[in-house]
Amino acid sequence: MLKIDRRILKSQEAIKKAVVELMLEQDFDSITIQGIADRANVSRKTIYLHYTDKFDLLDKLIAEHIDALEEMCHSETEGVSIEGSVSWFKYFERHYLFFSALLASKGASFFRSRFLEFVTEDIRKGWEMSEAKIRGIPEDIVLQFIAPAYVGIVEWWFTKGMPYPPEAMEEKVGMLLESNLM
Repeated sequence: MLKIDRRILKSQEAIKKAVVELMLEQDFDSITIQGIADRANVSRKTIYLHYTDKFDLLDKLIAEHIDALEEMCHSETEGVSIEGSVSWFKYFERHYLFFSALLASKGASFFRSRFLEFVTEDIRKGWEMSEAKIRGIPEDIVLQFIAPAYVGIVEWWFTKGMPYPPEAMEEKVGMLLESNLM
């Protein structure tokens, strides 16, 4: 079993926290490695030990969250993913600072494309689309209709400051998905 040095984990967490805080304060293009290092109270060398540059750091942060969402899909739903979106909204709520910072920055388009790709694959792999198939709607059309809508509602929820609790979002989005898929 690999033993990970706590100092490494602590440094990585400080770096991640620093970049999120900076994204809340300024445009991602304005953020520098030195600024991240200063905020995280680590050296630039420490950052470069873990990340190639700030874009690599952002990419790895996004990948961590996408991986966590994917893990939630596999561990909680075992089949139809409509119920899985409740845990997604709770997850989004728990990580509000990261997602709101990301959506307010230039990283938004990068995150949006990664998230859209993830949602599309999740729908393709696990959602029951029997009613759409019965109605003669090809899967690729269903995917292009549902996935961007889901991503859009998540973006809207963040940009409006989460006006509804995660449970309400799950219920309403679930109803919309069921009426369009089942």
